[in-house]
Amino acid sequence: MLKGVFPATKKDGTIYYRTSINYSGKHISLGSFASEEMAHLAYKEASQTLSDAVITIDNVYSHKNILPHEKIIILLNFRDNGLYFKNPIYLRKGYFSYFLSEHEELKFDIDDLFYYSSHKIQKRQGHLFVSDYGMQYSILSRYGIRPYAVAGRDYQFVNGDSYDYRYANILVINRFHGVLRHIVKGITKYRTMIHINGNYLVGTYSSEEKAAVAYNKAVDLAKAAGIKKDFPENYVDTLPPKEYAEVYTKVKLSERYLSYLEEFSNSPA
Repeated sequence: MLKGVFPATKKDGTIYYRTSINYSGKHISLGSFASEEMAHLAYKEASQTLSDAVITIDNVYSHKNILPHEKIIILLNFRDNGLYFKNPIYLRKGYFSYFLSEHEELKFDIDDLFYYSSHKIQKRQGHLFVSDYGMQYSILSRYGIRPYAVAGRDYQFVNGDSYDYRYANILVINRFHGVLRHIVKGITKYRTMIHINGNYLVGTYSSEEKAAVAYNKAVDLAKAAGIKKDFPENYVDTLPPKEYAEVYTKVKLSERYLSYLEEFSNSPA
């Protein structure tokens, strides 16, 4: 049997070949292959990656042939930084990179290292998410960004790099459902909209929190009028309960929206 290769058998009796390597006191599994020769080539590639200083994080993809990109990154990080992670993470100076693919390098603050070393990032239809306790969570939620928020409208990447998820590079523009920030003559205002067979302007407010409360009030009135829709609601954790109740009581909604609700509640079923 070639070096680093071990035969194994599937439940149906099919023989396949596993390969692994020992480095710096750690036994590292490299994967399974259909032939002994392919498994041995993977072993040789891993051995070269771990021993040849010419192979670096910047040129590694011009050398690799057999191993998946995740494994190559894991090996290089272990070689260069002495830390083994099960995910394709490479430590940089002051931050770390998570290689989603050969051409997609995400950047994160060191504060997130523990989380992403144990949570694999996946991508589906352009959305990045992790699985946690059987649920899928957008990585944007770690920044207080709502699911399906729109880049450029609800948040933006300060330096223009949409792969840079360091906290200083994420600017959250709209944190709440139905709330849009807009600037008029240099003054920042917050416009609240609700969607019921089209968009209705609930009102324009001086603070983001007041606009979020107005949205919640608009939702409550819509439900009271008999509109059966699963509206998302805002959790305004910056307002103590007493202050929230006071804002809720005093906040005004547009006459057009209130008229629509009255018409709806009076319309025949």
